[in-house]
Parts: sequence; structure tokens; C-alpha cells
Amino acid sequence: MSSSEVLEPTRRHLTATLSPKQAATVDKVADAVVDELRAVGYDGLTVRNVAKRAGVAPATAYTYFGSREHLVTEVFWRRLDALPDTDMARRRSTAGRVSATLADLALLVADEPELTAACTAAMLATDPDVKLLRDRIGAAMQRRLVVALGDDARPGVLDTLTLALSGAMVQAGMGHLAYDKLPALLDEVVDVVLKGSR
Repeated sequence: MSSSEVLEPTRRHLTATLSPKQAATVDKVADAVVDELRAVGYDGLTVRNVAKRAGVAPATAYTYFGSREHLVTEVFWRRLDALPDTDMARRRSTAGRVSATLADLALLVADEPELTAACTAAMLATDPDVKLLRDRIGAAMQRRLVVALGDDARPGVLDTLTLALSGAMVQAGMGHLAYDKLPALLDEVVDVVLKGSR
């Protein structure tokens, strides 16, 4: 088996094959992350402490999550996956649809400062489990933007908007921008990228 054929760690494949009991355990651990972040912040976050808060053995938590970065990124992924699609019916223009989609994505965890700070750090980790989730997150965000762009998805537009969104979220996560300012800032980006589409 070549290095490119090496199987991914088991914990990456569990989401598709979990029994109801395992799924409940994973849910308890993932739910405990936000409470633990509120209590100790990202610097104090450990898989062991999250396991304790969830009422499971640390070894059990490590069966599903290889690192604190993996835990936090999983929480972000779950929030994104549960986010309803942006209502396109009330937005007739391409720019209006794209602006609404970008605002929904940018504000996904904005009302939870401890989680937003943790996501910024965690999602940049080189952990292979985080990379897998980061790729899934990126694909889901791009899917939403493709729907919003519709027939106006010219070459380079999708990449530009994706870069603007991720950059804005990183800047906000680092404290350089306020999350509540992101929709207006991203509206400006949409105006530049989609000139005349409003």
C-alpha cells in the first residue's frame, strides 16, 4: 500500500457507521464542548475535560475525537450542517441572494464569542481530522454560494467570494473586525465582484 493509499484514521469514518448509542455519545461530547469553552476558554480546553463534562470516559471521547481542534471543528461543522438554506425567494437579484448567503455563513457562531475564538484557532490546525472537516465545511459553503449565484457564477467569482468570506471570518475571529460588521463589509465585496447585479 502506497502512502497515498493509507487509510484515514477510524474516527473519521465513524459518523456514517455509528450505532444509536455511539451517536448519542458523540452528541454528548460535542454538546459539552461549548459549555467547556464558556467555562475555561480555548486555552483551557482539553478532550479529557470535555469528556468529564459530557459524563464519558476520556478514552471514549478519544475514540471519536483525536484533539481539541477536532472537537471544536466538529462543533462548527454541526452548526453549519444544521443551518437552514438561505431563503432565496425574497431576493430576486444575484447580489441580494449572495449577500444574504454570506451573512448567514459569516454570522453562524457570531453570538458565541468563546466558540468563535476557538474555531479560528482550531480550524487552522494541521490535524488530519480537522483537514477532513475543513474540506467538508469549505464544500458546504461553496455549495451555498453556487446556489446563490445561479447563472451568474462566472469563472473566478466563486473563488473570490469564498476567499472574502473565509478572510472576513478569520479577521473577525482574531478580533480585527466585529462580527456584526461582517454583513455590511461582505455586501461591499459583493458590490465590487458582482457590479450591476443588484
